[in-house]
Amino acid sequence: MSDRHSPSRREILAGAAALTAAAPALLHAATPDAPSLKGRTVLITGASSGFGRVGALHYARLGAKVIATMRGVPRPEAESLAAEAAKDKLDLHIVEIDVTSDASVTSGAAKALELADGRIDTLVNNAGIGITGPVEVQDMEATRLIFETNVLGIQRMLRALLPQMRAAKSGQVFNISSQLGRVIVPGGGHYSATKFAVEALSEQLAYELVPHGIEVTIIQPGGYPTRVWQNRNIYTGALKGRSDAALLAAYEPFTKGMGTEDGSGRSADPADVPRAIAEIMAMPAGSRPLRRAVHPGAKPQEAINKVAAEVQLAWLGGSPLGPLIKAVHD
Repeated sequence: MSDRHSPSRREILAGAAALTAAAPALLHAATPDAPSLKGRTVLITGASSGFGRVGALHYARLGAKVIATMRGVPRPEAESLAAEAAKDKLDLHIVEIDVTSDASVTSGAAKALELADGRIDTLVNNAGIGITGPVEVQDMEATRLIFETNVLGIQRMLRALLPQMRAAKSGQVFNISSQLGRVIVPGGGHYSATKFAVEALSEQLAYELVPHGIEVTIIQPGGYPTRVWQNRNIYTGALKGRSDAALLAAYEPFTKGMGTEDGSGRSADPADVPRAIAEIMAMPAGSRPLRRAVHPGAKPQEAINKVAAEVQLAWLGGSPLGPLIKAVHD
């Protein structure tokens, strides 16, 4: 890895002019305890609970203007988030966006850009769902729903917000993946399939955005005690209820507990994830990592991350695409 005190290849490729034109907030140096995000505008999807809600408040408390988005507004989660933000006098705005809907993303992104005076410099693609069970048990309704949310939802948000980042020649995208975007647990439904797709989409995007001065970071959380478990049980329970009994019996070790997992035994602090994202936001442009594993426990994906980077550099580092690959991995 190159010395962080020297200009990175990404900085060289993006050019001094792009860095000069970048918003000052993008050039803040990171401080381990409380990085300043003053001057930054962050849009986060899936802010009704979990990493999204905790993150929205965390970034706002660090000085960012935050646009917290969720589907189904008005809803109690939106009201409680707005109340907490108002109590602390935070610059936080709630906008309705359902990432599974083209129309909702288009209208929500337009409203968000209006609130942000036309400039959103950081997009956190956090919205996601899980549906468990064996692959054969996943009917097309479940399959479409999880891919629409976890993969196509990110694509919709990228297409909505990247044009103004490219125009500014700066910006950041954080895509929330998972440990299960690199390793696989039997019976996990299509969750790993969607998160593997997020990993590939994000890495390709990172290479392609180097000339535009926009950086991409993939966040790989482990298991945390958020409401994802309860939400997953709703989707998984519905799937089990409409599945053929003989099919469920064929995979009994994996189907017996469908819809009853509660995430118990997980005690890690969900704030780990927004703290890691804020730290990366505050890093100097050109030094931010492509991937960050986040969990106090085991991180089995890190070995795969290392090998994958080495393979990319060995395969394409000496090709005409080499400068893009090296800019992301060095």
